[in-house]
Amino acid sequence: MAATAWGSVVCREALPPEGHAESRLAIDVVRSSLLHPRGLRSQSVAWTTAPGQDFGLYPGTSPACRNSALQFAVSAPSQTGETLQVIDLGRMGYAPAYEVQVQHREALVAARSQGDGEEPMCLLLVEHDPVITVSRRPGAGRHLIASPAELTRLGIEVCETDRGGDITYHGPGQIVAYPILDLQRLHLGVAAYLRLLEEIIIRTLARFGIEAKRDPAATGVWVDDPTAGIDGGAASAKIAALGIRVSRWVTMHGLALNVATNLDHYRAIVPCGLVGRSVTSLQRLLGDAAPAMDEVKVALVEEFRTAVSERSATVRRD
Repeated sequence: MAATAWGSVVCREALPPEGHAESRLAIDVVRSSLLHPRGLRSQSVAWTTAPGQDFGLYPGTSPACRNSALQFAVSAPSQTGETLQVIDLGRMGYAPAYEVQVQHREALVAARSQGDGEEPMCLLLVEHDPVITVSRRPGAGRHLIASPAELTRLGIEVCETDRGGDITYHGPGQIVAYPILDLQRLHLGVAAYLRLLEEIIIRTLARFGIEAKRDPAATGVWVDDPTAGIDGGAASAKIAALGIRVSRWVTMHGLALNVATNLDHYRAIVPCGLVGRSVTSLQRLLGDAAPAMDEVKVALVEEFRTAVSERSATVRRD
């Protein structure tokens, strides 16, 4: 499995890579957890990225970045030859992040249509501004409880979405992962893909001593929560929600894992349209022992890489 390195950086003055063959980025490393694939370790570096050597730098929606914080991840081929490019978009609104998804999905579809089966698949990570997303499922809008005035007071936006599922909340303290994967390449059907996402979350939570599980009656990942989440719901509470879209066998949308999310914001909705079911987070379950967002991100990325690598190995054996 490929090694992954994470670090917080400040971009002094650079343009993001937007399809250019080469893009030079001058950055200052402000949290020294940088491990370059060639072993470089530095406090101030300038990289030139070329095709096949994408370091996943992405400064968000700004056309240029100056003194703005961003996150990066290093992508490298796994032992099976499959590459999963990981891009952390940082804090971003729902609509701009959706456009980034579309761009990566279209690139993957176009590469496949041109016979390029080696185009890297992608995992986008993002922490959204407070937003409620409502699917196009009939009746989903009825699960929005809060009034427009209350939503304004809370600073929560409402967006329609083309994913599956019902209604959910995204906000600070929650890791949202958008895998852009070619299910044909991985020989996965839609149901099997959902089970794979659940398994990735379950494995991630196990690293922090949390025993998570599936619920046959409700997609997502659940845990036993003595606090019963919010509003005195069932003792089994949802810690991660899933909602996907698959078009031409390439995925969009994905999962949302509550790390230190403001659970009070869920009072504005019936989460996932499941009446009487609660939500929870790592912070609620573990208190002061809860891991930081970056720790959970690293664990989640490693589990994604493992899952894609294992799946690719199975396809090759078959």
